[in-house]
Amino acid sequence: MTVGILIPSLENIFFTSIVSNIENILIQNGYSAILCDYREDEKLEKEKFDFLINKLVDGIVMVPSGKNIECIKGAIEKNIPIVLIDRMLKGISCDVVLTDNLNAAYDAAEQFIMRGHKKIGIISGPENIYTAQERLKGYLRVHEDYAMEVDRSLIKYGDYKIESGYKLLLELIDNNPRPTAVFVTNYEMTLGAIMAINERDIKVPEELSIIGFDNIQMAKIVKPPLSIVVQPMQQIGETAAEVLLKRLKGDRSNFPAIYRLKTEILLKESVSKLTG
Repeated sequence: MTVGILIPSLENIFFTSIVSNIENILIQNGYSAILCDYREDEKLEKEKFDFLINKLVDGIVMVPSGKNIECIKGAIEKNIPIVLIDRMLKGISCDVVLTDNLNAAYDAAEQFIMRGHKKIGIISGPENIYTAQERLKGYLRVHEDYAMEVDRSLIKYGDYKIESGYKLLLELIDNNPRPTAVFVTNYEMTLGAIMAINERDIKVPEELSIIGFDNIQMAKIVKPPLSIVVQPMQQIGETAAEVLLKRLKGDRSNFPAIYRLKTEILLKESVSKLTG
């Protein structure tokens, strides 16, 4: 009656919020959880995964790095149910719970375009991470759909940490051409970007429009209120737990299932309309 949960970082509020919601469902169903953090280190991920298997957990919910596909396949072959969250893996037959990252980014960038912005920067995640790839695809696709040229100097790749959001926002501000709007694609990097904006005393939205990610509390604290893309963290966690419990009961219907949950944009005063 134990489930393993494996995430890349305990410092990331997106992952810890999901874990909290997974645990709520597990507790209601008499299960305990063993939580492991692999700190975005693929070697540590394998060690922690093997640790959970050796602890004879009944199933595993995990956010994979994408580098340890063979050990996941091995567990599936032993009939240990695995549910992936946030990141899809090619060549693996298991259930996946995602948000619609592509359309989340598309919709965010489109908000800028509809208000006259043409120089739109993006602080993306690591190039090898599925969610980052999908969000960048959305940003690129909206440019294509609106017949706008993509300026590659306005695309910055971060590591989903506060420091990279801070550093890359400054790089965008010093870029030539300078963007009139920036979309930041995760919680921590949004926090870093706001720090950089405050440090440089950049007026939002007069000098720079910005849309962040997931940071509902900060959206209310900063002035003007921050526009953000909101992921359904509760729904992600609960769906992952419910799918795993279903598999643990031997229900193989609709296997493997992919759940792609919708995001929403909370549009506040951090986005301006350009005239002329």
